[in-house]
Amino acid sequence: MTETLTDAEPLSYEEALEHFDPVLGFEVHVELNTKTKMFSSAPNAFGDEPNTNVNEVCLGLPGTLPVVNGKAVEYAVMLGLALNCQIAERCRFARKQYFYPDTPKNWQTSQYDEPIAFDGYLDIELDDGEVFRVEIERAHMEEDAGKLTHAGTSGRIQGADYSLVDYNRSGIPLVEIVTKPIVGAGARAPELARAYVSAVRDIVKGLGISDAKMERGNVRCDANVSMMPKGTTTFGTRSETKNVNSMRAVEHAVTYEMRRHAGILAAGGTIVQETRHWQEGSRTTSSGRPKSDADDYRYFPEPDLVPIVTTAAWVEELRAQLPEPPAERRRRLLAAWGFSEQEFRDVVAAGLLDEIEETVASGVAPSVARKWWMGEISRLAHARDLEPAALGVQPATIAELNALIEQGRINDKIARQVLEHVIAGEGTPEEIVSARGLEVVSDDDGALTAAVEKAMAENPDVVEKIAGGKLKAIGALIGPVMKETRGQADAGAVRKIVLTKLGIEE
Repeated sequence: MTETLTDAEPLSYEEALEHFDPVLGFEVHVELNTKTKMFSSAPNAFGDEPNTNVNEVCLGLPGTLPVVNGKAVEYAVMLGLALNCQIAERCRFARKQYFYPDTPKNWQTSQYDEPIAFDGYLDIELDDGEVFRVEIERAHMEEDAGKLTHAGTSGRIQGADYSLVDYNRSGIPLVEIVTKPIVGAGARAPELARAYVSAVRDIVKGLGISDAKMERGNVRCDANVSMMPKGTTTFGTRSETKNVNSMRAVEHAVTYEMRRHAGILAAGGTIVQETRHWQEGSRTTSSGRPKSDADDYRYFPEPDLVPIVTTAAWVEELRAQLPEPPAERRRRLLAAWGFSEQEFRDVVAAGLLDEIEETVASGVAPSVARKWWMGEISRLAHARDLEPAALGVQPATIAELNALIEQGRINDKIARQVLEHVIAGEGTPEEIVSARGLEVVSDDDGALTAAVEKAMAENPDVVEKIAGGKLKAIGALIGPVMKETRGQADAGAVRKIVLTKLGIEE
């Protein structure tokens, strides 16, 4: 019997696209920021001690009954409206049966054939301004599972010595947004994946229904990929990369899966329908478990919950409360900030629109806010292999740094040092500047003049050039002065002292 080929060397991205067309699908899970869980009064809070935000309902103990969180239903309807969906007049919950340690009831309370929202769409703007419509099949309510922590060298289930389970997350309200199959993206499929998840995150943040911190798992994406041979219209077997929790990772995961599928198919092999895990270090995926179809979950209506009924008047009341749509907001900010279209697209692509808007609202000029977030903060984040927002830098911190610069108390170089100390948890910029003695050296006590005189004495050839009218040569003195003052001299003040010493007027 011939063994079926299920693995092969991935093709290059260009080779994959030469022979195959990608088909995408996304399932984005959004944790809602209600005060309590979906079906119980247990707190919905992040970061508490394991297994402290639980009660009998979360743990599925005998004799307990669930009660629907009304605010979660309201949030789900708002999200459905923002996704241009139809809202069901009547829907119900179902039991999704599966057995796993993070699901203490041995089923997940979800929605199956009657979701709260359906038949929507999002118009996604790509980096160059092209708009691609993504059709939304459904947005349904469900509860989150617990969290497993695998103890071992890898931190993953493969090779783990044992696993610990935390049920704090079990029962947190979720809305799962499921797209229809996405065809026609071609070479831009990974870019579309990133832009789509970014758009969903922007929407839920704008609605105020989720903290939307991907690094915390508030927004998670399951990315489905299959490949069709050129010239065909029959979808291939899909794989699902689970719980990808950053925009960059979504883009890279789709890229890799396209290449992996193409390599197997080109070699005459067969794609296994399975879930896969994203490996950030190698930017590859690894096999998880065979992917179940809906029938395998043995869905049936939840007997302990009555159906959810909405009214047209209530839905329209919620529609009237929706904030400015993200696309309109982007157009408004582009006009207000005066960025070029390319600069603005770079900001959107980096997922930093909210941070820059909040920084501008704190009193910082748009160009300065953009410089900090797109420059130094992004550099520090990428060096740590993080998203910029994951560094924990607040817009108010940038406003405080900028104020210290404008007051002349620190310069740009010192400000960058202060930022690193802020990220390290040493306090606010003001506290760090004071504690570390980082203020720019003033000349109240003659210290700066003394440093300039020393630099001039040690560089007579430079002084001669300046005296001869080559004022650009002053730059050669600034370096030694900075060294003498540990980088805390003001370059403008140094220039002024040099010119005064030489009797030169500008």
